[in-house]
Amino acid sequence: MWFQKNSAVEYLIVGLGNPGKQYEHTRHNAGFEAVDFCAEKWGISVVRSKFDALTGTGTAAGKKVMLMKPQTFMNLSGQAVKKAVDFYKLSCENVIVLFDDISLEPGKLRLRKTGSAGGHNGIKSLISVIGQDFPRVKIGVGKKPHPEYDLADWVLSRFSQQDTDAIAARWPDVAAAVELMMNDQFELAQSRYNG
Repeated sequence: MWFQKNSAVEYLIVGLGNPGKQYEHTRHNAGFEAVDFCAEKWGISVVRSKFDALTGTGTAAGKKVMLMKPQTFMNLSGQAVKKAVDFYKLSCENVIVLFDDISLEPGKLRLRKTGSAGGHNGIKSLISVIGQDFPRVKIGVGKKPHPEYDLADWVLSRFSQQDTDAIAARWPDVAAAVELMMNDQFELAQSRYNG
């Protein structure tokens, strides 16, 4: 039996979100949409059910990657990620996470090598199982319209057309940033795409 060298996954690219039609195109599902864009750009089909997630493997920027959309619901995202990390024996530096951030305006991006959960339950779940030293791309989805607005209601609400357009315009930048990050050019990715 022949096994090709490098057949194992080198990078896990995770988009955070909630499964189900009722959550499509909500603020909290920006990570899923980012993965969908990357999948289309790189010709990877993310339909295989594995590790409690929808997954797809292929090549991007010369690296063997697995794209993942956990199906565990946001607050348990870490469960799916941990299964893949253990299976492929990946270090957390090789797990790139794409997710929504309410502190950034729609269409803004922020790349970070590490950090706290910042109140994001999906990130909190990941940190609890793989630690906090994983690179991430925060996708701005806008802050609550007023302080009393319920946070859960806000992140599960849908975008205005203007915000949808602003975010969609950045999907190519998200994919390009991830490609640079996988080729050890994190600082270049930050200088090019932060903001």
